[in-house]
Amino acid sequence: MTKLSLVLLLAPCLFAQKLTVESDGSADFSKYHTFAIRAGTLNSRNPALNSELVKKQIENDIIRDLSARGLEVTTGPRSDLNVRYHFGTQRKLETEAYPAGWRGWGTRIVRVPYAEGTLVIDLRDPTTRSLVWRGIASQEKDDATKIAGKLDDMVRKAIEKYPPKPK
Repeated sequence: MTKLSLVLLLAPCLFAQKLTVESDGSADFSKYHTFAIRAGTLNSRNPALNSELVKKQIENDIIRDLSARGLEVTTGPRSDLNVRYHFGTQRKLETEAYPAGWRGWGTRIVRVPYAEGTLVIDLRDPTTRSLVWRGIASQEKDDATKIAGKLDDMVRKAIEKYPPKPK
């Protein structure tokens, strides 16, 4: 196998989306009917991912997806849930060792640079000020600007897990 075919074979594994959801087992999610987006932060060195347009996209996606889950958005000072989100990217380098040379003797090291984008969505109960639900979506791409095209999907997949299933 050539170096390129090995990299292409491993690319789907390297660039897969990861999702983690955490929730407070003692929270009564049936009492939450409204939400308000209170704060959002972006932390990326890439200007395409660190702009007001990205913030607006994430907020619109959160509003769309939480509304689809039966919650109503409010802009007033009182809401059942306060939403805070954080999005950031980081450049990473993966190294892989492959057999190389005549009859497979020897090793070839291949470096695969990529970018990882992580979106954290927190839902807090404003009366207790406690975190009741957290969704963390991570996306890896060969180019950081391609992560912007996956933000809708990252928000949707995280919020699909709200409310948590009772244990």
